Amino acid sequence: MNQELVINSAPGEVVIALLNDKRLVELHREKSNTQFAVGDLYLGKVKKVMAGLNAAFVDVGYEKDAFLHYLDLGPQVNSLFKYVDLVQKAKQNSSNLMYFKNEPDIVKEGKITDVVKSGQYVLVQVAKEPISAKGPRITSEISLAGRFIVLIPFADKISVSSKIRNLEEKNRLKDLMQKIKPKNFGVIVRTVAENQSVAELEGDLNDLMKRWEECFKQLKDAQPPLRVLGEADRTNVILRDFFNNSFNSIVVNDVKVYDDMRGYVKSIAPDKLEILKLYSGKIPIFDAYSVEKQIKSLFGKTVHMKSGAYLIIEHTEALHVFDVNSGNRSKSESSQEENALEVNLEAAVEVARQLRLRDMGGIIVVDFIDMQNPDNRKLLHDKLRDEMRKDKAKHNILPPSKFGLIQITRQRLRPEVNIEVLETCPSCNGTGKVQPSLLFVDQIDNALRFIIKEQNIKGISLHVHPYIEAFIKKGSWFKSKQWKWYFEHKQWIKILPIASYGFMEYKFFDKSDEEIVL
Repeated sequence: MNQELVINSAPGEVVIALLNDKRLVELHREKSNTQFAVGDLYLGKVKKVMAGLNAAFVDVGYEKDAFLHYLDLGPQVNSLFKYVDLVQKAKQNSSNLMYFKNEPDIVKEGKITDVVKSGQYVLVQVAKEPISAKGPRITSEISLAGRFIVLIPFADKISVSSKIRNLEEKNRLKDLMQKIKPKNFGVIVRTVAENQSVAELEGDLNDLMKRWEECFKQLKDAQPPLRVLGEADRTNVILRDFFNNSFNSIVVNDVKVYDDMRGYVKSIAPDKLEILKLYSGKIPIFDAYSVEKQIKSLFGKTVHMKSGAYLIIEHTEALHVFDVNSGNRSKSESSQEENALEVNLEAAVEVARQLRLRDMGGIIVVDFIDMQNPDNRKLLHDKLRDEMRKDKAKHNILPPSKFGLIQITRQRLRPEVNIEVLETCPSCNGTGKVQPSLLFVDQIDNALRFIIKEQNIKGISLHVHPYIEAFIKKGSWFKSKQWKWYFEHKQWIKILPIASYGFMEYKFFDKSDEEIVL
């Protein structure tokens, strides 16, 4: 399987598209000033302790207080609180925990009032981003994720990913970590660490220790609410979590992001530097790689599949619902049961893809086409489980009910990716009435004349629908509209076709690719 990462960097936002064999499977939109991302560390102040909820509300700087449940404190929370207190009082002079004396673990079924007090300063980590009207969900069980390992302060346990099946390799990794990990730090060895060298793993561990050192320095004089350690840049996080030998292309349209990623790839896989490319084409990067077209077709209420079957996707406050429809797809030579099975198996692949793509979490109910044969229902359940194995979010899939419903729970850490694919008509602005098409090119003429005569702008390019581009370029060199503009204005106007534009939508750009606002 070929994996591609296409990154569209725009002012205020970076959009990251993950493609498997040219098919869009994940889409991440990251604001440039994103705060309260999963993994960020904050020094917060406890506002309220709610004995009835066995939880506390913590001020971390968000408009709503963050929620900290007793079960999210972690067994070593008293050691963490002691460490923060000592650092702030200048009694802990090093981030190293070699000589730090851990406090006893808290009991699993205890009360939060015995551990947390109102007004207390606490170091917490964002476990779930703010969603809807809820504030962030936080934890005091701090962990720092690297490419190969996850570092857990105040613990001493070494765990190896269950996806590493080779017992000999598991033992090698455990023995290695036991030798190189610092005292009072626990380690989780990730799946990608399999068969990695000692140097690679030790380098990753050293990077994480540097991040812990950075947190220590920030804590010294910190006053809550304050972010003391941010998660790595989202683009690099995607690379960290997904990068493997099946990647054959990473394309980005921004020089700064390209340079950042080049430095990161050089540090983790220098032999893969050649797959990182800087896009310099004239048309938008997502149009060039057919990402925009896939977004438009995959984020609507109705999602069509190749066979003619389709999904209807509805969202409610409590759950998400998928309804599988066979549409015009049927094979006369096949029985109803066989047709239903084929449609359901195809739908299972698309449902798993949609869950990853939209990052849908919580409760999901899929209404498959009814099947009478128990073997077919088991086949469908197995197919869905196989497809969902590609999903890194924690999930659970129940067998089909007698009504053909399959229930799924999926971990929700971030707000669902929701893209409005229905567009307001750029010609009528939603009124349902447009100017006479006869005057459309005259309107472009007038706008161009204003830009050149009044604003004195050079190096102009005009972005239009492909049909309009063909019309403007139609005719011989001296008869086409483009050449007439050249003779009139004494400068060449570039015409670029943009498939995602409405039929009568157009925009002018200057030589720096900045839109000219009329």
